[in-house]
Parts: sequence; C-alpha cells; structure tokens
Amino acid sequence: MNAAEKITLWLAQLRASGRAVVYARMLMAVAGAVALVVPAVQSWDQLDLIPLVGVPMLLATIVLPDSPAGVVFVLVVALGWLMRAPAEISWSLVLTALALVVVHLAAAFAAQLPSYARVHPAALRRWWLPTAIALLLVPVVALAAALVQGADVPGSLVVTVVAMALGTATIWFAAGQKLDRG
Repeated sequence: MNAAEKITLWLAQLRASGRAVVYARMLMAVAGAVALVVPAVQSWDQLDLIPLVGVPMLLATIVLPDSPAGVVFVLVVALGWLMRAPAEISWSLVLTALALVVVHLAAAFAAQLPSYARVHPAALRRWWLPTAIALLLVPVVALAAALVQGADVPGSLVVTVVAMALGTATIWFAAGQKLDRG
C-alpha cells in the first residue's frame, strides 16, 4: 500500500468516526492543552523542553491513543512540574493533575476502539463511574496531602501514598475489575 492509499484509507476512517471516539479525542486535546498551559503560566520557570516534547506527544496521543505517546506526555508534564515547581500543593497543581487524569482516561477509552467504531451508550456507562471517582479523588487527595504536609505529621509521604493507593483501588473496582482472573 503506497502513501496515497494509506492517506485515503485514513481519511475514510476519519469520515466514518463515531461521535464517542471523536469526543474522546477532543477531550484529550483540551485536557492536554490545559495540562501544558497551566504549568507554563505559573510564576516559576518551567523547563523549555516541556512544551517541545509535550506538544508532539499530545498530538501523537490524539492520533494514536494506543501508542506509548500518552504515557510519555503524562510523564513529561509531571516530571516538568516536579523538577521546577514549588513543593507546596496549589490549585494549579490540582488542575494539572485533573487534566492529566482526563487525558489518561480519554486515551484509555479511545485506545480500545478503532477510529471508525460506533459506540453504543451502554459501553460508555462502564467509563462514567470510574471517571467521576477519579475526578473527585484528585482534589480530595490533594487537599488531604496539603493538610498533612502543613501539619508536619511524621510519615506524611506514607499517608499520601496510601491515599493514592486507596484511590487507585477504588477506581479499579468501580471499573468492574476483579482481583482473580480464574
């Protein structure tokens, strides 16, 4: 198959795209833009490398949600924040974390479907509860971490890690996953 045939096939698949797939990719684009812009407008100096790597990875994630580009995007934004941002928890950090969660969940949804798939609303129901829980848990964990951090409680890192583990387990079980596969 030559390049022209590949482009023609890709355009045909794009024209046949179902609404759910298009919405998931649009959601990835908007949330990814938020995750890139919020740290960039902060008062601290962000690494210049973050947008240079983040923007192509976001575009690759939108086009190929089942590729490793999404993981690289999330890691680039998170590591960029960790390298130069202040240690305290702020609303901009929570907003960036929420945007990264949305990018992750939308990419996970879009990655399981071909671009031309038609999705029945019943298939979306499986994603609503875990998504809602994840979006509610991020600010709650951030608030709990800020309270523990400000109180100088011994083992505050352990408390934060346990909160994240409990949040992950909650989302896992809300998605209908089971521990045994037998």
